[in-house]
Amino acid sequence: MKKAILILATALLVSEAASAQLVKNSIGLRYGTVFGLGTEASYQHILSPDKRIELDLGYNSNYEYISNLRQDYNSWAVTGLYQWVWTLKSLDENLNWYAGPGARLGFWSSSQKYDSKYNNGPFVVAAGDAGIEYSLAGGIQFAVDVRPELGIYNHGSGVSVGFAIRYQFR
Repeated sequence: MKKAILILATALLVSEAASAQLVKNSIGLRYGTVFGLGTEASYQHILSPDKRIELDLGYNSNYEYISNLRQDYNSWAVTGLYQWVWTLKSLDENLNWYAGPGARLGFWSSSQKYDSKYNNGPFVVAAGDAGIEYSLAGGIQFAVDVRPELGIYNHGSGVSVGFAIRYQFR
């Protein structure tokens, strides 16, 4: 048990010493899976050398036919995430991994009836985010992430997997 604690403490110290040096702002697009909002406008802002916030604005509109009736679904939301970022310098100094908590606030509507009434209204989701990103010398950043979500109000729970392309302002 003592060895496990010592190894964990050493790993934390090493990862803290190898923290990322982030650029001030990044803007781009995040393409998420069906559980999420699909394509989102994405913005990242540095808070300190190894911490940042990410804000994503998404809109989703689709439909399907159920029993020959068209069912429309629309939603939009803002997702805010607080992220800790670590550089994987042993592999490449432009390669980072990140993780952090967040929330999603939005509004959705559906023409499909549940419980004898139309569903629509605001929703709140607790979210987490973990991913890996690579930055090219020209300021282009590529990222892949996993975003587990827990529906708090008027929304379900699930996992969204996303791919992002952003431009970094240096």
